[in-house]
Amino acid sequence: MRADARRNHERLLAAARAAFAEQGADAPLEEVARRAGVGIGTLYRHFPTRAELLNAVFQEALAELLDRSRELAGAEAPCRALVEWLRALIAHAGEYRGLAHALMSASHDRSSALARCSEPLHSAGRRLLERAQEAGQVRTDVSIGDLMQLTNAIALAAEGCPEDPELADRLLALTLRGLKG
Repeated sequence: MRADARRNHERLLAAARAAFAEQGADAPLEEVARRAGVGIGTLYRHFPTRAELLNAVFQEALAELLDRSRELAGAEAPCRALVEWLRALIAHAGEYRGLAHALMSASHDRSSALARCSEPLHSAGRRLLERAQEAGQVRTDVSIGDLMQLTNAIALAAEGCPEDPELADRLLALTLRGLKG
């Protein structure tokens, strides 16, 4: 990538992070381009779809979630490790308004650029889930796909009730009661 293209790419990512934080994952892409000081055509040359821009914005958070899953993989209490990781997922999905919905949609659309975020998270979560299941702490009929959908649904519910900051934890606790064998 040429130096000017690389600078535009970085400015677009910074502008997208700011716009998504303020306005949610559905922030107008024209606003992102304007904040980055480039035209909309430049944005689309770098990121042909909104999902590709979202994917690029969330790569840092994705790396953190994957690192955390590796740290937790050897934990003495596998169920507690799984729960801690699920809480981190909920926090991530709730970081930007609209992200939980976008992630839920991407889980059904393998061609979506956001699916590239979803697949490594599924693999990381599957390892934690299997350890908890092998320890007899989680029912064997629970799948990582179901857990990922539940975490996104919890984040979506919490997004809809910003006046109740404890809602996500209460919903996760309720969900966890149903996971135990």
